[in-house]
Amino acid sequence: MTRTLAVANQKGGVAKTTTVASLGAALAAAGRRVLLVDLDPQGSLTFSLGHDPDALESSVHEVLLGDVAASDVLLETVDGPSLLPATIDLAGAEAMLLMRAGREFALRRALGTIAADFDVVLIDCPPSLGVLTLNGLTAADEVLVPLQCETLAHRGVGQLLRTVADVQAITNPGLTLLGVLPTLYDARTTHSRDVLADVSGRYGVDLLAPPIPRTVRFAEASASGSSVLHGRKNKGGEAYRQLAANLLAHWDGGADLVLVDAG
Repeated sequence: MTRTLAVANQKGGVAKTTTVASLGAALAAAGRRVLLVDLDPQGSLTFSLGHDPDALESSVHEVLLGDVAASDVLLETVDGPSLLPATIDLAGAEAMLLMRAGREFALRRALGTIAADFDVVLIDCPPSLGVLTLNGLTAADEVLVPLQCETLAHRGVGQLLRTVADVQAITNPGLTLLGVLPTLYDARTTHSRDVLADVSGRYGVDLLAPPIPRTVRFAEASASGSSVLHGRKNKGGEAYRQLAANLLAHWDGGADLVLVDAG
């Protein structure tokens, strides 16, 4: 059975794209057939995995509007996963979808034609709570929320959780909140630990382990057109390998998710 995981947070700069690229690479390295879906009009995932959005003739934009089959748009990446890319044209898809009936189901319909070819689908949602993010949540089985371990990081989390609840009630009753993934974590500071405790206590959400550390390797990897798992060993790549192992044990064997002890 294909697992579809939406990675969402309407706040930018929380490592959504890094998480999709790195977790996707880790799952592919574990032998899974992985599809990455770029739903962000900025095309950051597409660019960071070695493809120039400005040079693409078609993307998820045309797929959502029903003009092109998803299978005809797929690209390969250095780390193994297939990619359904995005271009700036996707910004216009939101307005066009608003005029269509069943607009929240466009991505689910599109993925239905290719999902059986993959074990895991990871969706990189844009930093907003618009129609594109609703499409990602409606198409997903689970949602993962990256959250940076910094002051005021939780601003907007409550709104996102309300949106998830609305999607569960209206377009996707089967959607579950997998948990919050702490990112940009600095284990040397009490500040990072205080943020985790605050988020856990305020919203009652699970914090997935391990926290993803702050490291310059993420920026270097994006510039090189690959994920942080490609190349020399580093703490960021190891953290995403551990996260992948955590998820696979949960998905395959029903094991409890390994969680962060927020104290």
